[in-house]
Amino acid sequence: MAALQKVRNAGPLVVVALFLGLIGFIATDWTRVVEVFTMSSRNTVGTINGRDIDNQEFNELVEEYVNVVKNSNGIANLTDEQMQSIRDQVWQNLVQNEIIASEASELGLTVTDAELLQIILKGEHSMLAQTPFRNQEGKFDYNLLKQTIDQCKEIINTPEASADYVAEAESLLMWWSFLEKNLRNSVLAEKYQSLLMASITTNPVAAKQNFEGRTNEKTVLMAALPYSTVMDSDIKVEDSDLKAKYNELKQLFESAIETRNIKYIDVVVKASAEDEAELNNQMVGYAKQLSEGVAPARIIRESRSRVPYSVVPVSKNAFPADIASQLDTMSAGQLVGPYYNSSDNTMNVINLFATTTLPDSVQYRVVSVPAMDMALAEKSADSIMNAIKAGAPFDTIAKKYNQSGEPIWITSAQYEGMTIDENFKKILETITTSEKGSLNKVVLNGQSILIVNVMDTRNPIKKYDVAVVKTPVEFSKQTYDKAFSNFSSFLAGKDAAAIDTMAMKSGYALLERDNFSSMEHTVGGVKATNEAIRWIFDAKTKVGDVSPLYECGNNDHMLCVILTGITPKGYVAWDNENVKRYLTEEVIKDKKAAILAEKMAAVKDFAEASKVEGVVVDTLRSVNFTYPVFVSKTGNSEPALSGAVSVSAKGDFKAGVKGNGAIYAYQVLSADTQDAKLDQKTEQGTMVQNALRYINTYQNELYRKANIVDNRYLFY
Repeated sequence: MAALQKVRNAGPLVVVALFLGLIGFIATDWTRVVEVFTMSSRNTVGTINGRDIDNQEFNELVEEYVNVVKNSNGIANLTDEQMQSIRDQVWQNLVQNEIIASEASELGLTVTDAELLQIILKGEHSMLAQTPFRNQEGKFDYNLLKQTIDQCKEIINTPEASADYVAEAESLLMWWSFLEKNLRNSVLAEKYQSLLMASITTNPVAAKQNFEGRTNEKTVLMAALPYSTVMDSDIKVEDSDLKAKYNELKQLFESAIETRNIKYIDVVVKASAEDEAELNNQMVGYAKQLSEGVAPARIIRESRSRVPYSVVPVSKNAFPADIASQLDTMSAGQLVGPYYNSSDNTMNVINLFATTTLPDSVQYRVVSVPAMDMALAEKSADSIMNAIKAGAPFDTIAKKYNQSGEPIWITSAQYEGMTIDENFKKILETITTSEKGSLNKVVLNGQSILIVNVMDTRNPIKKYDVAVVKTPVEFSKQTYDKAFSNFSSFLAGKDAAAIDTMAMKSGYALLERDNFSSMEHTVGGVKATNEAIRWIFDAKTKVGDVSPLYECGNNDHMLCVILTGITPKGYVAWDNENVKRYLTEEVIKDKKAAILAEKMAAVKDFAEASKVEGVVVDTLRSVNFTYPVFVSKTGNSEPALSGAVSVSAKGDFKAGVKGNGAIYAYQVLSADTQDAKLDQKTEQGTMVQNALRYINTYQNELYRKANIVDNRYLFY
């Protein structure tokens, strides 16, 4: 009881302790929440319609696309440029799919599993026609697809299946999953677009007007007072004028994304005279060794030549264009170089050992005899040779060795540029130098003996046994360090104004770029400038800030960036440099138009209009409402003039039409109608098609409404 009373007496203290503990617990959990939120934010590559796209999700989509590209093109690796292109395509598809899905959801549009299956069974969709699951007629074959998928699943579920087979099966299933998902998205987009198209219609009255607007033509005498007759310096532009024009044209200045204006210095490091001299000395040495008979393969390896040495003669198609052109003029035994080639910035040495004429294409068939015991293999090979020579069918003997013996075509392009080992060399030499119909025995080192039957040879071409030392002219570490030191010294302690003033004097070009977007992948087209782009769009970077010195490109560029302006998402301000320039031009044109219109206002007929100072006169033919007339005298397309003329009758005179390039006066000389008959159905169909061309821009509007944030530059 005493213990219980102690607890009761300590009640308030316990509550306080529990409360403090709870606060600690909540604070700890809140810290975790903040950490999770921060990490989540850091892992978000973008936002579409309010949905955050996680980096992991985006990478999985990219991986799917990469798998498709690799399988479709039969390649193992992709370049950095190809990967960037794929990321762009994935992002573009993701944005489109999210936007369409959101709109379709509001409209109740869906693509059910049953509907998708029916589309696949029918096999007529254009996406299915691009798959390898096609029958002999080239049409999509669902049974072939199902058979392939079942086989892949069986391989994956077979424990003894090789890792390569399993990987290939998984890759194929991933490929089909990707295509199926994109097929669903494509069908949904088609439904949405069809709904939009169905909302476009016209009527007989509009069709008649459209027909008449195209077929009713006028010939007019035109007098134009070009805006160029008034000097820009004679026009005074006030800020109030610019603001008024801005409000009139405000929709033109909406930016869907934030952009930034920058200035930058891109230093390209090049080889010094000392570097070039050192390389030239090395090339002279390589040329000397080749002339003395040193093994060409060794020299090519030591020189790190861009052109590998082929142990079999190859055609000139195997060489870069500059080397191929040299080979045309060389004779066997000749050595050329060292010489400089500016097109690829290389020093070159060419030693042509010999030329020969060999077939470009060879058809052959082969039976392979395993060489577990070389003596037995030799005996078997001789027996096979004798049997074939005695008339035994080649394919019958091949089948006894569990081989098909089917004919194979090989062309120069299939092996030129490859690394050719000793065994492959023996095979190539045999099939390219043997006569048509010959039967040959090829002993491969410790592997097998081949019985090779050359069946056909075609297209004899000139081939070359040649060593090519092609080495890029590169800068040395000392040269790079010197350039780095000089650039660092120039930037040290300088603000944006000082760099702007001193750059040219110090031998650096300060380049400008307005409206730079985070969706771009390079600064000035220089590779590996990701860090610079992140700095440009960092919230902490202010106008006037100077970036650090970035080493970029292929380790041959140095970059420094100055942020000169920020254009936020939304309506660009009227006093933005580019907007202000455009508004100024428009205000000047308006004021010139007002001055020239006043000069034209007093004229009563065309004769008077043609005598106004500065007027140019011309005859315009086939003027109609549908197609804006092009006035060669002013160099402008003039829809306002076409519209005015189309509602004027023969003999009418009008002055003061404001165009894009002048104030116009005209008199209608004649009104004619083309020899054509109105076809209501065709005319209405044409009008619908014209309308669809405009409505197809709906994606731009949906994009604007989706409030898209693209943060990919933070990751790639």
